Amino acid sequence: MDSQENPPRKIVPITPVAATPADADESTQEMISLYAAHKKIYPRSVQGLFAYWRWVLVFLTQIVFYGLPWLEWGQRQAVLFDLGARRFYIFGVVLYPQDFIYLTAILVISAFSLFLFTAVAGRLWCGYACPQTVYSEIFLWVERKIEGDRTARMKLDAADMSLEKLFKKWYKHFVWIGIAMWTGFTFVGYFTPIRDLGMEFFTGNMTSWEVFWVFFYAFATYGNAGFMREQVCKYMCPYARFQSAMFDKDTLIVTYDEARGEPRGARSKKADPKALGLGSCVDCSLCVQVCPTGIDIRKGLQYECIGCGACADVCDTVMEKVGYAKGLVKYSTQNAMAGGWSREQTWRRVLRPRVLLYTGILLLVTVALFVSLALRKPFKVDVVRDRAALARIVSGGQIENVYRLQIMNAAEKALHFKLEAEGLEGLRIVTETDVLVPATESRWVSVRLQLPYDAAKPGSHPIHFHIQSYEEGKEVVGQIEEKSVFLVPR
Repeated sequence: MDSQENPPRKIVPITPVAATPADADESTQEMISLYAAHKKIYPRSVQGLFAYWRWVLVFLTQIVFYGLPWLEWGQRQAVLFDLGARRFYIFGVVLYPQDFIYLTAILVISAFSLFLFTAVAGRLWCGYACPQTVYSEIFLWVERKIEGDRTARMKLDAADMSLEKLFKKWYKHFVWIGIAMWTGFTFVGYFTPIRDLGMEFFTGNMTSWEVFWVFFYAFATYGNAGFMREQVCKYMCPYARFQSAMFDKDTLIVTYDEARGEPRGARSKKADPKALGLGSCVDCSLCVQVCPTGIDIRKGLQYECIGCGACADVCDTVMEKVGYAKGLVKYSTQNAMAGGWSREQTWRRVLRPRVLLYTGILLLVTVALFVSLALRKPFKVDVVRDRAALARIVSGGQIENVYRLQIMNAAEKALHFKLEAEGLEGLRIVTETDVLVPATESRWVSVRLQLPYDAAKPGSHPIHFHIQSYEEGKEVVGQIEEKSVFLVPR
């Protein structure tokens, strides 16, 4: 009876495990952290073809950025985005917020340009024209001029604080802050007339938003180019993450010829590498020292590579010194490296359907943008009904609707505008029909339309406003038709 009420239980034996030396001595245990402290990168100066073109782009981009706000077009700044007046001046073109479609077109052109450059030559934008790369190069140049090249900068940072070290560090940051402040000032000069901004700066009359954006942009330039540098490219820039979706095996990238370079090893200049069983790579590590992101290109394609070609320049210099053929590190494609293609074969494959498609779309959108700008009317009109009095009966048995027309003159000269309305028999404008709008200005005009009482049935009736623009004593230069409705009360 007891056995039925209390059935035997299954017992699982537990076998003790012998203690490991680490368990026996807790002092020998090691904590493994997943955190890796940032190691400062000291890029070495380099000269060569790609370094030359990188500095060409630095000069071109900065001449455009710093110079455009100072150019004049007539009696105004050539490029000015006047947010307060809601007008954007780009040389002879005056745009209003209603011209948002042109901004969309510019964004589409920028996107397809990025797709095209990436499909052809990888991170071409990152290595040569990206503001992060450009300002990092400028700040590095200042650093080299004050503190010296790579070895000198490393020794200076490792040395104890001294009067020389303090002076060099202070002087470097003083120049950096000066460049950053001038950059922030120029940036704000695209939104406020830069000459007026300069006078406000010297007199201390800058507005709060101008002060904020000058210092904010200066701080961003100082921090990104002076301290964060490669960290922006490696951890903050989204382009580094999704660029792989635009790459394929026919994309030109900075590559290391492993078949030719391996096995690597040091040797004398007169030694025969074949006799020593070595490849062309002398393992000098200069390709790592010149890399702005601190990677080893010999490990293959890495997302940290910005495609600047600095490693290719320094490797060509080393190959020339030891008497080997250049091109151990070069721009090539994965298919070309695997198949041993010639330069002609490589470039023939670079111009593949994908690239031609991007080029075609880019040209189409660009041409459409310029054609649209050339054919656009020199003015715009918005029709807004007066909601305070939708329809009313006035003296004489007339039905009256009130409208407000915003006439925006996008021309560089004053224009006259003639207003007409049609759509109903007997419809007429009882207010001023000739309006003068100064150059690049906008004006709100109140327009009253009247209709005989029995001329139309009660309800909403479609009508059209015809607006013609002309210069004083000249022919019509443009015409716009805007739709609206005329309400007849019951």
